[in-house]
Amino acid sequence: MKKYLLPIVALAFAACSSNEQQASYSVVPLPQEVNLTQDSPFKLTRSTIIAYPENNPLLKRNAEFLAEYIAQSTGYTLQTKAIKEGESATGCITLGLNSEITNPEGYKLSTSAEGIRIEGQTENGVFYGIQTLRKSIPAVAQGATVLLPAGEINDAPRFAYRGMMLDVGRHFFPVEFIKEYIDLLALHNMNTLHWHLTEDQGWRIEIKKYPKLTEIGSTRNRTVIGHNTDQYDNTPYEGFYTQDEAREIVRYAQERYITIIPEIDLPGHMLAALASYPELGCTGGPYEVCPRWGVFEDVLCIGNEKTLPFLEDVMTEIIDIFPSKYIHIGGDEAPRTRWAKCPKCQALIRAKGLKADKEHSAEDRLQSYCMAHIEKFLNEKGRQIIGWDEILEGDVAPNATVMSWRGSAGGIKAAQMGHDVIMTPNTHCYFDYFQSTDKANEPYDAIGGYVSVEKVYSLEPTEGLNDEQKKHILGAQANLWTEYILSPEQVEYMVLPRMAALAEVQWTQPEKKDYKDFVKRLLSLVHLYQRDGLNYAKHIFDIQAEISTPQAGSSSERTAQVTLSTVDNAPIYYTLDGSQPSEKSQQYDNTGITIDKTTQLQAIAIRPNGSNSRVLKRDFFFNKATFCPIQLTGIQPSPKYTYAGAPMLVDGQRGSDNFASGDWLGFIGGDITAVIDLGKSGNEIKSVATHGFVSLGDWIMGCKEMRIAISDDGQSYREIATKAFPVKTAPGTRGIEDYSIDFDPVQTRYVQLTLKTAVLPEGHNGAGKPAFLFLDEIEIN
Repeated sequence: MKKYLLPIVALAFAACSSNEQQASYSVVPLPQEVNLTQDSPFKLTRSTIIAYPENNPLLKRNAEFLAEYIAQSTGYTLQTKAIKEGESATGCITLGLNSEITNPEGYKLSTSAEGIRIEGQTENGVFYGIQTLRKSIPAVAQGATVLLPAGEINDAPRFAYRGMMLDVGRHFFPVEFIKEYIDLLALHNMNTLHWHLTEDQGWRIEIKKYPKLTEIGSTRNRTVIGHNTDQYDNTPYEGFYTQDEAREIVRYAQERYITIIPEIDLPGHMLAALASYPELGCTGGPYEVCPRWGVFEDVLCIGNEKTLPFLEDVMTEIIDIFPSKYIHIGGDEAPRTRWAKCPKCQALIRAKGLKADKEHSAEDRLQSYCMAHIEKFLNEKGRQIIGWDEILEGDVAPNATVMSWRGSAGGIKAAQMGHDVIMTPNTHCYFDYFQSTDKANEPYDAIGGYVSVEKVYSLEPTEGLNDEQKKHILGAQANLWTEYILSPEQVEYMVLPRMAALAEVQWTQPEKKDYKDFVKRLLSLVHLYQRDGLNYAKHIFDIQAEISTPQAGSSSERTAQVTLSTVDNAPIYYTLDGSQPSEKSQQYDNTGITIDKTTQLQAIAIRPNGSNSRVLKRDFFFNKATFCPIQLTGIQPSPKYTYAGAPMLVDGQRGSDNFASGDWLGFIGGDITAVIDLGKSGNEIKSVATHGFVSLGDWIMGCKEMRIAISDDGQSYREIATKAFPVKTAPGTRGIEDYSIDFDPVQTRYVQLTLKTAVLPEGHNGAGKPAFLFLDEIEIN
């Protein structure tokens, strides 16, 4: 594995001064069955031999991999040796096949003082046994004898499809790093690399029949700065893989039992192709390789007689490079705008008798026609297609496998229809999202959103399906889109250790999953990340805060209880006056912290080796609305952004600078009305405030107007104040906005707050459609 070395914070591990070190089978992903005995362990030393059956080149290569892995930990390279059938290999690590193992990727790892034997039904099953053995050995055991506990592991993956996606269309990564990425998949027991090769912003694979795809389409002349602002860097960005390089990467992956599934996204996300061959578009151009991120109206012209032959020619070369069963053909985010006005597309719609119905337009049917045509072409070549869940919008290609990214709903629907499904919901599996709610302390930018290690681990790919439908869930995958990911080091940071959490979702049976146990086992894997100089994210070592608040109106005690913890029980010190915590501050005693007034909690975990956590900061704002009963009488939050519901608006905590952190309620489709019960009549108030999160690129806009009304009986309301707010429409608008109204003091029990929402402005991809309004913390004084 090529290592991109970075300065990293060391955890408390080092080579043991003793010449013996203990191995542990508490690895990630957790094996299905581990049975240990009290017998003497196997002693791995520099004289141990790795034996494999003669005339089996795959197991010979497996033996060489194992020798390499052991050398990375111990510093010594074991000899490998071919043995004849029936020949014993006492004192060795022996690799072999066993037809009694039922799962083709399953393995049995047996350890005794006399030796270790790793068997699989197939060579790739043996390879996964090797990964378990590799991860059981301490990451740093230089020159040591390693003691491997006696016993037996019987293991097999839960899902046959265990994938990671890497987008190289937005930003390009060199061949050596693609190989490192493949090595990371192997380490995490994954068997599929979904390689996203074409985009609006760059065509990354050589197609010999259409050389302009890389001569023109692989280079954009500039790139947008920030989150789709109106500024550009005016610097050309380029890169593509030759077919020979792609074949070398395929070979490298095959040696590690990893299949590469290429994606040629069609008929949308094709601006790089249209810039190269403008005659394939509905308008004829001119087009440019796109310098910004998003969804664009210019797509392939399906009515053009050259378009489908073009796609067939591209696919012919793709399947010659990639021997995978599946070819991913995208199908997502393809606007129908151009087709609706294109004479050629409309002529094809009429010629093929494509009709609209209550659910689908004729143009939806045109996309389905395109996808079905390419599917038929690939089927005739012995391949099958995968498409994003948008292919459900119309007539689904009959043999298509669906990749569900817009949550799990599309995958559930597809499985219920009898289609095979790969679950990759953005709610759990988008690794381009932030890993922390504290963006200010993140070293890298992200597209937005929030997916923590724990969130990834919580994914259940078959949830919502009956036993028969569950059979259609092939597995799960995480996606790494690279609009904001510029370097190999940042790729590492975004995928590690979230990849470990996903690995356990993919491999381990759900009844054996336990997040707290996973985090403990993750520590040894992190040691391996450190040893190899990988730039992993360290959020799991930060302080975790659980904040309990009284159910609104249920108690006279208007307090919040804060519980702090770390994965390794490191000592925690905290302050409540906004000052920086240190070892001189109050030490947390595990009984919790009571917050009963406006204050700032800061806390830090201090470890003996100096690898301290980041400072945890939590602000609490107490006012007359805090913990009061609240009811939303207008539209309700979008299901995706409901979280704990209306009480979040009066829990004393303002939303962070990440709209998907779980702090904000997201509304769409109408005005928002909230009623807060202050508990008794006669409460004097003189101001109401709240806060919104604006991110135009995410279809989130600000509040247009706020109205305040009061009532003593909760039935009859009197409006007392109205205020309009300017709604920002500039590209790249993003951040927290404050909305407040001051008025002459009045006495009341009930306060009604109404917020008017906006529509997306001209020039936006969703122009004229309702915008989201994200809201948090209503404050009354």
